[in-house]
Amino acid sequence: MDVQAIRQQFPILDQEINGKPLVYLDSSATSQKPQSVIDAVDSYYRFANANVHRGVHTLGSRATDLYENAREKVRQFIHADSTAEVIFTRGTTTAINLVASSFGRSNLQAGDEIVLTPMEHHSNIIPWQQAAKATGAKLKYIPLQPDGTVTLDAVRETITNQTKIVAIAHVSNVLGTINPIKEIAEIAHRHGAVIVVDGAQGIPHLEVDVKELNCDFYAFSGHKMCAPTGIGVLYGKRELLENMEPIEFGGEMIDFVHLYDSTWKELPWKFEGGTPIIAGAVGLGAAIDFLSEVGMDAILEHEQKLAAYAMEKMRTIEGISIYGPEHRAALVTFNLDDVHPHDVATVLDAEGIAVRAGHHCAQPLMRWLDVTATARASFYLYNTVEEVDILVDGLLKTKEYFGNVF
Repeated sequence: MDVQAIRQQFPILDQEINGKPLVYLDSSATSQKPQSVIDAVDSYYRFANANVHRGVHTLGSRATDLYENAREKVRQFIHADSTAEVIFTRGTTTAINLVASSFGRSNLQAGDEIVLTPMEHHSNIIPWQQAAKATGAKLKYIPLQPDGTVTLDAVRETITNQTKIVAIAHVSNVLGTINPIKEIAEIAHRHGAVIVVDGAQGIPHLEVDVKELNCDFYAFSGHKMCAPTGIGVLYGKRELLENMEPIEFGGEMIDFVHLYDSTWKELPWKFEGGTPIIAGAVGLGAAIDFLSEVGMDAILEHEQKLAAYAMEKMRTIEGISIYGPEHRAALVTFNLDDVHPHDVATVLDAEGIAVRAGHHCAQPLMRWLDVTATARASFYLYNTVEEVDILVDGLLKTKEYFGNVF
């Protein structure tokens, strides 16, 4: 993979921050956008801006074609059977809330179990907490191993015949843990449960085949995979989506409206009330084209080499703690002894290095790690070994600075 050629396609990377070349290591929060995605969104607004599925004029037809073509690109990218199984949402959070509010509240009752893990993002915890409160179901958590992984034995011991929903991240946004979704899905289905996968950190980096995984729902965001913010996808098996009720009502999702009753459009549009995020969908389609051209296998290989190199170099720093398993996705979460993560991030920013600091929307996991916050460097296809070296130099400067202060 020609990383330098790829970098040239990301205009934002060609700048200085605080007088230093930008080293962007926060792609798990949001990825940068290639010129092809920027151009696709710009072209939509210049030449095709209109509402979809409504007007019969030329611009309306152009917009509708672009929007539905993007849906087909998503279908192919995740290997779904039909575009009816591809629901456009605002992002992963909205997609999981849709499942929890529609499927969850209609299918859960008192005594049923919702199984999660402590590594989940808040967006894959709070919707299930609310569904449990509304239905009388209870939450259960698969215990983590010391390295932040789950074992299939622990999965088998946690999931029971009372389990109705298993909700789990494909990849942890803190630990980089890659969960064995296919095997967990088999265990869940054996007990009659459905599995909901938070794919926000999975789909930007891994080849995702929803049929091979046999997941019932898969949720992800566009902005972490080179697409614009505000667009995401919920994949769901058709037979499940057919029996779910919408949770947003109004224009676009209706079939017939009478004074005292209404009927809904067929899939996927019954879940897309109101004017959709048309430009975002166009940008997502362009991002899929870009990633597909590079190749997901090549992206994963490059990122895992970066993560392994980063851990090797960072472990030479005295007083650093690195969290998560050895085999991981493209991120390294860490702390420096006696230096708050926000201070680490501030000093690194002065060196032009962007990392994330805080609880990463994973407070239960922070408590499991027995920390209040961590710093995180996350990598993507445009990052280089040289940038890892700059990060390590920045961390050494951080240690030196705070050593002199205290």
